Amino acid sequence: MKSVIFAAAVASAAAFAPAQTGKATTALNAFENELGAQPPLGFYDPFGMLDNADQERFDRLRYVEIKHGRIAQLAFLGQITTRAGYHLPGPIDSAGDLFSSYPNGFAAIGGPDSIPGAGTGQILFFIGALELFVMKDSANGAAPGEFVGDFRNGYIDFGWDKFDEETKLKKRAVELNNGRAAMMGILGLMVHEQLGGSVPIVGEL
Repeated sequence: MKSVIFAAAVASAAAFAPAQTGKATTALNAFENELGAQPPLGFYDPFGMLDNADQERFDRLRYVEIKHGRIAQLAFLGQITTRAGYHLPGPIDSAGDLFSSYPNGFAAIGGPDSIPGAGTGQILFFIGALELFVMKDSANGAAPGEFVGDFRNGYIDFGWDKFDEETKLKKRAVELNNGRAAMMGILGLMVHEQLGGSVPIVGEL
């Protein structure tokens, strides 16, 4: 009986739900064939960030997504690597403190036993240099590359130009999906680190 009442309530609520507007359909038609719009969700824009958007707006958001995905992949790999006991060899400062003597995760930069402030400053400076001079493409001021997120800027190739177009699209789709998964993964690790406990593969947080 309860399930019948619940189903009726859902049906009633659906009857009063607002109809889909034309702008959502326009965005869907414009970007449904873009890289990353794939099963099972297809084109997925729950916050309407692409409503009435043009190609320039889409390219800018795709650039940000790719860059954050790459950073998240490095962050997740860094988490599982250091928590497995692997650290850079040697001292981190002139006092002789070893890389392995500092805690893992957020505690390494924000806890009571974190690295010195000068070390944190060097990390921020390095990130700023990457942001300003390296991680750039046509969506953020650099010369146009082959695609949004192409940070080669005429210097690095690693054999990319030897792939056919189908292989390039497949590799770009794999990177995009791995970046999306990594963003969720590192966010989960950050939350669990504050909650405490243990996570499979990663270990004790």
